[in-house]
Amino acid sequence: QVQLVESGGGLVQTGGSLRLACVASGSVFSIDAMGWYRQAPGKQREFVARITSGGSISYVGSVKGRFTISRDNAKNTVYLQMNSLKPEDTAVYYCNGQAGYRGYWGQGTQVTVSS
Repeated sequence: QVQLVESGGGLVQTGGSLRLACVASGSVFSIDAMGWYRQAPGKQREFVARITSGGSISYVGSVKGRFTISRDNAKNTVYLQMNSLKPEDTAVYYCNGQAGYRGYWGQGTQVTVSS
């Protein structure tokens, strides 16, 4: 089992920055990749960014150049640095951990970008 806890959400103005953190605990050795997803009101959850155990990184096109995913293996933590935030980035952001065929989710953290 893997437990994921997000933090760092909040309210920010357009153009501002936030850094989200996701701390993993439990069977962290089994995690192949960790990532971030988001879900805006009335919309489906969508992929935002992902980093594998080998260091491969991918982003959804709408955040490329603005968001940066990184990890601190010593702290079992993955970060999402979000710069140049836009109102359309407003959503609940969820941390995801993939361990083989199993996926784990955090409880989510709200990010609100005011115009």
